[in-house]
Amino acid sequence: MISVCIATFNGARFITEQIESILPQLGSEDEIIVSDDGSTDATLSILSNLDVPQLRIVQNLGKHGYTPNFENALCEARGEYIFLCDQDDIWQPNKVETCMQYLRDYSMVVSDARIVSADGTPVSPSFFEVRHTRHGFINQLLRFSYLGCCLAFRREVLRRALPFPSNHRYCTHDNWLTLIALAFHTVKIIDRPLLAYRRHDNNASTGGAKQHTSLSFKIAYRAYLVRHLICRI
Repeated sequence: MISVCIATFNGARFITEQIESILPQLGSEDEIIVSDDGSTDATLSILSNLDVPQLRIVQNLGKHGYTPNFENALCEARGEYIFLCDQDDIWQPNKVETCMQYLRDYSMVVSDARIVSADGTPVSPSFFEVRHTRHGFINQLLRFSYLGCCLAFRREVLRRALPFPSNHRYCTHDNWLTLIALAFHTVKIIDRPLLAYRRHDNNASTGGAKQHTSLSFKIAYRAYLVRHLICRI
């Protein structure tokens, strides 16, 4: 069983297109879990009106923000195979099939993504190239460069990752899940794009864009993650 976990917040503009790109790739026994973080636009109305038996909508009643919202969705997941999904991207038609080929042998797969603008205009053919991504645990700890929406993993990763460390300023869902998989499990990198990663004015995350954070924050951030990784041994 596959669980697709989506965190939404005021995602009415693109959510239908995203759901429509996912559905043809799922079976009737699979599920799409949408955790909503208190949207004030038409997101919930649009989702409620979709005729999608696999869709399950839950409210994030805990801390707000995209990391706890994703954690809420992941806590609801029932599948053995879990895909993270943003509210505003577009999956390639072969995304699930390609990932599932590797998830039989690896605990996590990380794919590349095409970058597009709000209207779908191509910006870059490869997020990895733009980010100058280097693979492996140490490289990721030094410079995080995997997108959460490009992660798919087996339940064994989730069992070790939950609950997330509580200080979300020092622990975002994608970096935490990536480090858990790299430290304790097996990871396969797919060096080709399996989704269109949409960048627009209202993205919830920076998407790997350069952040002007202090050196002290960067050190504290990584020290916090490493400390909690050691606790999961």
